[in-house]
Amino acid sequence: MKLKLPHTFVLLFAILVLIAAATWLVPGGQYNTHAVDGRQLVDPSSFHVVAGHPQGLVQLLMAPIKGFTEAALIIGFVLIVGGAFAVLQKTAAIDALIGTIARAHADSPLVRAMLIPMFVTLFSLGGATFGMNEEAIPFILIFVPLALALGYDSIVGVAIPFLGSQVGFAAAFLNPFNVGIAQGIAGVPLFSGMAYRLLVWAVATAVTIGFLMWYAARIKATPASSPTYRLDLQKRVELTPQTATEQVLDMSGTHKAVLWIFAATLAAMVLGVVRYGWFIEEIAALFLAMAIVVGLTGRLTSDQLTEAFIHGARDLVGTALVIALARGAMVLARDAHIIDTMLHALMPLVSSSSPVFAAQKMFVMQSVINFFIHSGSGQAALTMPIMAPLADLVGISRQTAVLAYQFGEFTTPMIPTSGITVGVLALARIPWLTWARWMIPLQLAYAALALLLLIPPCLNGWQ
Repeated sequence: MKLKLPHTFVLLFAILVLIAAATWLVPGGQYNTHAVDGRQLVDPSSFHVVAGHPQGLVQLLMAPIKGFTEAALIIGFVLIVGGAFAVLQKTAAIDALIGTIARAHADSPLVRAMLIPMFVTLFSLGGATFGMNEEAIPFILIFVPLALALGYDSIVGVAIPFLGSQVGFAAAFLNPFNVGIAQGIAGVPLFSGMAYRLLVWAVATAVTIGFLMWYAARIKATPASSPTYRLDLQKRVELTPQTATEQVLDMSGTHKAVLWIFAATLAAMVLGVVRYGWFIEEIAALFLAMAIVVGLTGRLTSDQLTEAFIHGARDLVGTALVIALARGAMVLARDAHIIDTMLHALMPLVSSSSPVFAAQKMFVMQSVINFFIHSGSGQAALTMPIMAPLADLVGISRQTAVLAYQFGEFTTPMIPTSGITVGVLALARIPWLTWARWMIPLQLAYAALALLLLIPPCLNGWQ
């Protein structure tokens, strides 16, 4: 009898139960913080025991609504973007684009060879430079149907934008949200060590591209070997006839105008994030404006535009609830005051007679911490005040400690407590366990890569 995978909601609620149980076993603890340049930094010598707050049944049941409240920005962002893309889809411009790319993919060996490397590299650059993270979510709605139209599966459609941006984030060289903040806290010159960081980014991106191209070729040759094969059969049934490769829509002038508006929206998003510090609110407003302009350009009536937007948002209610559950797990741990306790308990484990082993253990610690704290800036503010002086004690440079902190982000695409991860998977309708089993080989490759890439900085005293 084939094992049936639990629903994502069941898995996340099980995590809530486990964390609630842990709050009865782990004592409360806290670090003192102080403000530096507008950021709250932890004093590494200030850990002290505080009264714990074990989370009972009532707190467990309240965690989802608290998680919903705390994740309201990203949930609202997902709903608005879903509605905006439904309006875009209603114009049939995306169908025409997918059909055109699918036809070129079938006719041109060069397009077939370059499609995955080009897009993964672009998304990786986004993660490495302006910290592309939540911004990758809307692209799931484009790349999943595109991957299906090209004969791949939903996993390929998710991996191109999601893994691309996440590997770029973890191996970033200019990302102000992790590299910039961590280096500032560690007292390292901002965006220093660029040459080695560029090498790290190139290697990590190449590994991702290589693995994904191998997997895509395998699925192209044997579609039934896909972990999402049965799910994708249903998705292909749901695709409109225009998205099928054998019934490609001609690209009309209206379609081209709509796509140019969409491209201008993406360019404005990048410019706004990089130059003006836009965050979720501004990006959501941008996509809402895009929906209105695209609807008018695509000659939709007001009723068609409104109904499409509502339908798109309604389809993502499940995704919103998944994000709320994931955030609820962090609410339980924080309210019980056990996060700092766990961090304090991990610190002595970093010490080692070898600087190489110390750096590698620091990476392992950051990976564990990343299970609980997914914000790049939040994790930097919590851990770097402790890891930076610890690096001095164990004989590695603070620059290396920053790199070990970054590498902890390699686990984000797999952990079920990440709102972005479970949100992306819910959007693509891929069960978390299905994705996690697929990710295991790549996750092991990322871990091995991180351990190896931490060796040269330790040997040459990288500053």
